[in-house]
Amino acid sequence: MQKFIVGKKIGMTQIFDENGACIPVTVIKAGPCTVVQKKTTEKEGYNAVKLGFEDVSEKRLNKPRLGEFKKYNIAPKRYVKEFRTDNVDKFENGQEIKVNDMFQVGDRVDVTGISKGKGFQGVIKRHGQARGRETHGSMYHRRVGSMGANTDPGRVFKGKKLPGHMGNVRVTVLNLDVVKVDTENDLLVIKGAVPGPKGGLLLIRETVKAGKR
Repeated sequence: MQKFIVGKKIGMTQIFDENGACIPVTVIKAGPCTVVQKKTTEKEGYNAVKLGFEDVSEKRLNKPRLGEFKKYNIAPKRYVKEFRTDNVDKFENGQEIKVNDMFQVGDRVDVTGISKGKGFQGVIKRHGQARGRETHGSMYHRRVGSMGANTDPGRVFKGKKLPGHMGNVRVTVLNLDVVKVDTENDLLVIKGAVPGPKGGLLLIRETVKAGKR
């Protein structure tokens, strides 16, 4: 069965293995999630499961979204995320999914989130370009540089690295190890860093790089 769950990033810390080695880890509040809807090839054209995460007041939702939950007598959820799966038959509407139902120590996962926003940045910070000379009168310190030829082609090519909005984009980190699963507190401890700030929403799936390192 394909494994997936929705969670929130709590933060990073470190733990020690049985050999005394220090392991940097990210702690994630994963689930519990509720199956809000099953999608099938016959009806929607593809197989998927929609999971709801984190309870929310009814007045926070519009009527169409609230109707999704009332249809199966499910408590309203703040987040609803969809996961493709070939094992739709193994899920039921209203079913609660906990972190230990999906993941165990030793599993490898892909984690998707929204990266930290850095605002408007220049080419040095955004693209790692080198600065110009700092001499008096150079008038060129942290600027973009050449924009291309003049007469021919007489335009700036697409893809030119320029200043602009940095961060706040969807990022997926692949093939991370599950170090610990805390069933009592619904915590998933993953080796390494994952995208986003503390409190950021995360989608955790079984890795697409199974068997590769």
